[in-house]
Amino acid sequence: MPVVDLAETTKRDLNAQLHALPADTNATHWTVDNPEGQHALAVGLDVPITLEINGHAGYYCAGMNKQATVVVDGNVGVGVAENMLSGKVHVKGDASQSAGATAHGGLLVIDGDASARCGISMKGIEIVVKGSIGAMSAFMAQSGNLVVLGDAGDALGDSIYEANLYVRGMVKSLGADCVEKELRDEHKADLRRLLDAAGLDDTVSVAEFRRYGSARGLYNFHVDNSSAY
Repeated sequence: MPVVDLAETTKRDLNAQLHALPADTNATHWTVDNPEGQHALAVGLDVPITLEINGHAGYYCAGMNKQATVVVDGNVGVGVAENMLSGKVHVKGDASQSAGATAHGGLLVIDGDASARCGISMKGIEIVVKGSIGAMSAFMAQSGNLVVLGDAGDALGDSIYEANLYVRGMVKSLGADCVEKELRDEHKADLRRLLDAAGLDDTVSVAEFRRYGSARGLYNFHVDNSSAY
């Protein structure tokens, strides 16, 4: 199990080592010590490895992730898992603004709170926030699921397209064209799957959540996708 100490190795060297890994690598479990809030850690991974970061990470941690599982034992700065395509990113602390922004796939789990614009322009990612989220979250969210166990700030889901937003706590206000929608059986099943994936199992009931989505008043929606709304 490779251990990289960023007190002795540069971030550039770390990322270069990770990018050089072959698809069939045997070095599947990495540990990073002393990250000290450095930016752009573990970006652009495209191998099925697990990378544990022992401490706080800065901006754009695990951005453009594919296949890899990245665990941050601390807080993260702006844009964690931005443009992620697949894999999993688990933040054991809080996340700053724009967590999961523009991401096309994968699972982002945040044990603490996420700041403003969580899930902005999300395009298929699944996000579970065990705390609360800030203002303008899921702005122009195109596809995917955002699950929030705490509260949501102002203008949730402003200009939303097809994404599903599930909030257990209070919503300060809804953005343009975002409305509360029926929580149907298929949504309950999807929500249960996401809660389980985030390690919550049966400790949280899906009945405690409300679903929000598009009122379909701002855009032209294709009839073939009507079941997604």
